[in-house]
Amino acid sequence: MNEITVQKDLQYIEQLNSELEKGEALSSWELFSMTYEAELTTMTPDFHGLRALDFLPHVNFMDHQVSTAQQVIEQMNGRAILADEVGLGKTIEAGLIMKEYMIRGLIKKILILVPASLVNQWEKELNEKFYIPAIGHRRNYAWEEYDIIISSMDTAKRSPHREKILDIDYDLILIDEAHKLKNHKTKNYEFVRLLKKKYCLLLTATPVQNKLVEIFNLVSILKPGHLGNYDDFLNKFGKDRTKMKDDLFLKQLVQKVMVRNTRAETVIKNTKRKIETVWLEFSNPEKEVYQLLEQSIHQSSFAKITYLRELCSSREACFLSLAKLQETNGPNEFVQHLTSKIEILPHHKKAEKLIELIKELGDNKIIVFTEYRATQLYLQWYLKQHGISSVPFRGGFKRGKKDWMRQLFKDHAQVLIATEAGGEGINLQFCSYMINYDLPWNPMRLEQRIGRIHRYGQENDVHIYNFAIRGTIEEHIMTLLYEKIELFEKVIGDLDAILAELEITNIEKEISLIYSESESMGEAKIKLDNLSHVLSNTIESTRQEEQYGN
Repeated sequence: MNEITVQKDLQYIEQLNSELEKGEALSSWELFSMTYEAELTTMTPDFHGLRALDFLPHVNFMDHQVSTAQQVIEQMNGRAILADEVGLGKTIEAGLIMKEYMIRGLIKKILILVPASLVNQWEKELNEKFYIPAIGHRRNYAWEEYDIIISSMDTAKRSPHREKILDIDYDLILIDEAHKLKNHKTKNYEFVRLLKKKYCLLLTATPVQNKLVEIFNLVSILKPGHLGNYDDFLNKFGKDRTKMKDDLFLKQLVQKVMVRNTRAETVIKNTKRKIETVWLEFSNPEKEVYQLLEQSIHQSSFAKITYLRELCSSREACFLSLAKLQETNGPNEFVQHLTSKIEILPHHKKAEKLIELIKELGDNKIIVFTEYRATQLYLQWYLKQHGISSVPFRGGFKRGKKDWMRQLFKDHAQVLIATEAGGEGINLQFCSYMINYDLPWNPMRLEQRIGRIHRYGQENDVHIYNFAIRGTIEEHIMTLLYEKIELFEKVIGDLDAILAELEITNIEKEISLIYSESESMGEAKIKLDNLSHVLSNTIESTRQEEQYGN
């Protein structure tokens, strides 16, 4: 072992002795007293309780948020996974932890890595709610010149930013959507592991998605070696997620670094979800086109499913896809026949019902989710024809435009029409009405959508309307996936765990596979019924089991 060399500051000792020999006051008593009093005001007499609460009287913290912050600081030494379910305020907990450490003088240099769409939201929340002077990174900003900076992971990991960031000793690193670091072989994971940090917070609603080794990777960022080494962990637990519950020692180890609050244990101002299914019937011309598509043998099964789903959304979505097909493969008599029929279809039944429902709801703010951009554009135009103001929200928008759209919705427009990009990264607590114009095939995406309005800060009950057309592929999904396993009535924050136990990594792909491998819609319906039966039984058998991390 190498020897450690200790050097004494002899110059300071000599200078102090020299001043003492003079017999004069080292400083005035008044100046010393003022310095002493100033120091007392900044000192924390003990490390229990949260001083930050006294500095944030304008914020109404929930009990679970305060206890989580206290647990992270007092028991986890500022290195923790905040794994609350969607909408329970992980950002609030992280802000409270940061504020507490700042007040105690323990952190100054902070790096916050979040999805690009959330940079402005984090900046606004930390500045306005916690008085933390955080800034979003801009192109001409120097990393070393700013104490608290917010950036997207994509920006931070690129040269020349990467090299500059890795040179800095950070007091605290915060990473939102940390489940994206689950694979230890990615550049993101490698970059985060190399960051120099004293404290670290990882935020994710789904700490374990597919394999138990994912929690090993996340914990290894916080405390390398806490769960042993990679090979031993993999050999012992592998893909078996149930070991998290069965192995008491492993569960206790994870609990030392992870806090997970669930909706079942938490009351969010007693706000409820009121779910209503809105059944619709195609008009005869729409039904005729749908049946032509359904009976078509000219298209592959997967393509046919896509066209059927698009026709259930809007004429425009289906028409554009068929037109693109002809551009790619050349003219096709059957496809031309279909597009000519689609061109003369009346306004979509869903669109007509949407107008009717919006007018019934009066002046309430409403968010409408669709799966397709073509439908989004059509609905914008159609709502305008009926005197209803709306703004779009989609993934292609840059960060500033997304913030602008949200603000326009809050202050001016009645309706926000969002594609799936609106399912994450935008908080809309000021809105309590949602219309799922198109229903996603992945129930977790539905939960993300609802989480935009049914979350911390929501003052009212939320009303969710789900559109579905009878006699179509939508009826299969609605009755066999959502209604049979009661996903609307239950909070499905733990569905990801159930899917993983069944070794279903992507339920949307699983359903698509069922349709593409079936020779008829009847066969697909039977297979989908079997899937929903398995899901229902698994949900029932695990209903009373403990959640991970609790």
